[in-house]
Amino acid sequence: MKILGIVGSKRKKGNTSCLVQAALKSAEKEGAETELIFLGDYSIADCKGCEGCKKTYKCVIKDDMQKIYPLLLEADGIIMGSPTYFYNITADVKAFIDRCYSFEVFAEDDRSCWVGIGEALGTKYAAVIAVCEQHDEKYMGFTAEAMAKPLVDLGYRVVDTVKTIKAFGMGDVLKDENSLKQSERAGERLAKTIKLRKEIEVKLKAKPICY
Repeated sequence: MKILGIVGSKRKKGNTSCLVQAALKSAEKEGAETELIFLGDYSIADCKGCEGCKKTYKCVIKDDMQKIYPLLLEADGIIMGSPTYFYNITADVKAFIDRCYSFEVFAEDDRSCWVGIGEALGTKYAAVIAVCEQHDEKYMGFTAEAMAKPLVDLGYRVVDTVKTIKAFGMGDVLKDENSLKQSERAGERLAKTIKLRKEIEVKLKAKPICY
């Protein structure tokens, strides 16, 4: 069982990073192997909408996103975090999500019908963590949804969403027991869900359901 943590903040010791890492540590206690990446360490170009991925499901842009695709395919689940920038996700997270377009496959005659590669290979799982400096959640805007909705279309079941407010100064969340607990719970729930899925797969292979 492998879970990939994805931080969309430039601050490696910032609040988003702290919460994603708290979730990963909690997942590790449930037996998960984890890996953490910071999108700011990678050079990710914008999706060009060229449809070069249409037949191969592989993006034709040769940049650092090519290093991340294998990590996504290998991981059973992901924990994605982003601070709020003007009611939304950061540019790094937006570029990353857009470049996952290559994992979407559309019907030739009807683009309202599509399947995510993750869905075709077997449903994957995710948790998202959104962070906002303001004291009112309304200023978080679409941050959480802008991560969760695309992940659903890509074939992930989002098992938990954490929304943290009043976090601006570096490490503020470390003093917020509720936010830490929510993130830890998200990591735990994600790992337990993946573990349950694997247990059921083994049981069904050994004894298929027959009526």
